[in-house]
Amino acid sequence: MGGETMDIRLDSLITGAERAQGAVVVIDVFRAFTTAAVALARGATKIIMVDTVEEALRLRATGVGQICMGEVGGHKPNGFDLGNSPFDASQALLDGITVIQRTSAGTQGIVAAKQATQLYAGSLVTAKATAQAVARHAPARVSLVAMGMNGEIRTDEDELCAIHLRNLLQGRPGCIAGTRNVILAGPQIPDFRDPAKPHLHPEDLDIAIDIDRYDFAVRISKEDGRLVARRDLPHLAA
Repeated sequence: MGGETMDIRLDSLITGAERAQGAVVVIDVFRAFTTAAVALARGATKIIMVDTVEEALRLRATGVGQICMGEVGGHKPNGFDLGNSPFDASQALLDGITVIQRTSAGTQGIVAAKQATQLYAGSLVTAKATAQAVARHAPARVSLVAMGMNGEIRTDEDELCAIHLRNLLQGRPGCIAGTRNVILAGPQIPDFRDPAKPHLHPEDLDIAIDIDRYDFAVRISKEDGRLVARRDLPHLAA
């Protein structure tokens, strides 16, 4: 993909997002940007990404969007239509809808990445398409930022997604099975089968590690002063 001409930097957490320059991929596998990709695949027109629950509710109340989606502490906030669940998003009727998303890691990183010249919301379900979208612009610098838990604690799935994206950008195929297996050996996995944590649906995990499930990247652009995510189909671009 031409990675030999790119300065590819791996970074982590909210401080990494603040430092990130060039083409920036903010990564949140469990679960924000997997959920965002599912919502776009379900027909959502766009996703407005915000940093607070109050902003999300205000935008819905003023008719800017129709659905509030996300979490605080992993749980759906009061007044939100959907939590931060890829499975729930996969069951929702979102065709033609504008979604407003707030999460504790992913959308915080998008808001913090103020130095980005191109900005993407990254996850494993869009890995190959994201690498293709970034490479298409041949940026001098690429920053891959693994957001981790609450933007404060590094996590296996986001760090491994960053490594997988780096491999793709540098022209290597990566190892889908290896990436999945290391994630599945990690400390967060039992939570998805824990009946005491019903906000973590078992199928959230299955979707999140379905690498290259979708053929589009999730590109973030400024529209009317807001951070808006839309599908970016690399194979259809000029």
